[in-house]
Amino acid sequence: MHLVSSEHRRTVQRAGQLALIASSLALLAACSTGPTMGENKGVVTGAVGGASAEGQNSALESCNETLGTLAIEEDTNAPWYYQLRDHQLGSTVPVLRMMIQQSNCFVIVERGKSMNNVMREREFARGEESRAGSNFGKGQLVAADYTMSPSIQFSGKTGGGSAFGGGGTLGLIAGLAGSVSRNEASTTLLLIDNRSGVQISASEGSAKNFDFGGFGAAFGGGGFGGGGGYSKTPQGKVVMAAFADSYNQMVKALRNYKAQTVKGGLGTGGRLGVQGGDTAASKEIDAKPRPAAKSNKKK
Repeated sequence: MHLVSSEHRRTVQRAGQLALIASSLALLAACSTGPTMGENKGVVTGAVGGASAEGQNSALESCNETLGTLAIEEDTNAPWYYQLRDHQLGSTVPVLRMMIQQSNCFVIVERGKSMNNVMREREFARGEESRAGSNFGKGQLVAADYTMSPSIQFSGKTGGGSAFGGGGTLGLIAGLAGSVSRNEASTTLLLIDNRSGVQISASEGSAKNFDFGGFGAAFGGGGFGGGGGYSKTPQGKVVMAAFADSYNQMVKALRNYKAQTVKGGLGTGGRLGVQGGDTAASKEIDAKPRPAAKSNKKK
């Protein structure tokens, strides 16, 4: 009788486990189910109509009364905007607009490409192409009190390698399915008063999640890894989570809003005057008696 070494037994056992896992994954990959409506939602979800929101994230801050009208301006020339394309993600504006309206803190006004259609309808009316009573006369557009400017600072994927450690079945799965990486993003929101150009508020937010990318590849590119959209990909979900965090911080700050003031008024020269200047602070400097020059003579 030949004795089988313990190392040989472990090798045979490991090979059997790998074969079992591979066959299970193949069986799952062959299965297909129909789409389920409402599944795989992101941080920003649901719908909104006026001040009524449905299915919104319960962690989103809200306001009992609106603070004014708001337009969102996205810098499409910024480096982060091109990085969105690398992650198969589009503009952040549609999701941000829904999130902000759901909070009831601001009334959103259109200032994007759809504004072309708004103005086209007015052209029809001026050209007498619209029906009588269409009521597209002057003086009806709502002004934007504020502009919100979003930006993203990607830190990309970090980590990698097996998330499950050494041996055992979990270790085998990690070795077969691939590495697990962490997606991280930091975002900022700026709120500008359109009439004065003064920055009203600024906030920063961050979020992270784990991307089990290998499993997506094992199931034909679906699941965690592939696709596009802020509610489907790990990168998209973490970006929206970071924006939601930014917005929540801003709303909390605005609840305790106190306007910044400058003696003499904003934009009239400030309090940091210079000698010979024309501002009030500068004239105050010139009006003060100058200290007498010290003599260098020895007594």
